[in-house]
Amino acid sequence: MFGKDKAGSANGKGSARRGSFSILGGDVTVTGNLAAADLHLDGRIDGDVTCGALVLGAEGRIAGSVTADSARIAGSIEGAVSARELTVERTARIIGDISYEAITIEPGAKVDGQLRRTSRESDDTLTIEARPEDPLRLIDAQGQTA
Repeated sequence: MFGKDKAGSANGKGSARRGSFSILGGDVTVTGNLAAADLHLDGRIDGDVTCGALVLGAEGRIAGSVTADSARIAGSIEGAVSARELTVERTARIIGDISYEAITIEPGAKVDGQLRRTSRESDDTLTIEARPEDPLRLIDAQGQTA
């Protein structure tokens, strides 16, 4: 559960090793920034999260920015999200801007912020404008319907 170096002693360094997986249960609250290789969170973090892969359970809460290679969000985030691959599940609630290369948003998810598609090839921006009674429209950076 706790990192150990090659000699078997506890590793006091704050860096996450690739291949390690951390789980924070529903009874855990972290105040401060957190860095992990891979993280499953059912508790609460009041601070920024940086990790390779993030799974935020339906009861999980983050009050801060999230930076991840891949993220599956079922809980709540109040802050900016930046992920190469992002899945926003139907129970998710995100208040903040989102940057992504690939995104899936399930029906029922609540997102309040600007969505920005990033790409290594171009710097395109898509904005989603919708009211509950309107069909979904994608607007590109020039204000044209995509």
